[in-house]
Amino acid sequence: MTAYLIAAIEVEDPERYARYRDRVPALVEAAGGRYLVRGGRQDVVEGTWPGSRSVVMAFPDRDAALAFYRSAACQAIVPDRLAASEGSIIIVEGVDAS
Repeated sequence: MTAYLIAAIEVEDPERYARYRDRVPALVEAAGGRYLVRGGRQDVVEGTWPGSRSVVMAFPDRDAALAFYRSAACQAIVPDRLAASEGSIIIVEGVDAS
């Protein structure tokens, strides 16, 4: 079942965040994932949203999404993201297509 990594991010240091952002796509692809949303204009239509930047990635399943996030390559660049932004990341399973 497809799983989604969803991030809500508030970028505080665009230059340092760019160092992280530019390295992630190759890691996502290598893990079998793809971007569905990567930044883009967003409108909060109800409640509050914790960041001005949203990212949604799709992976074949929950294990693939977790493997991507926990990989040594991903964890090696996380310090740039943490130093340059505040945010939250979740991994959630999608619905069964049947």
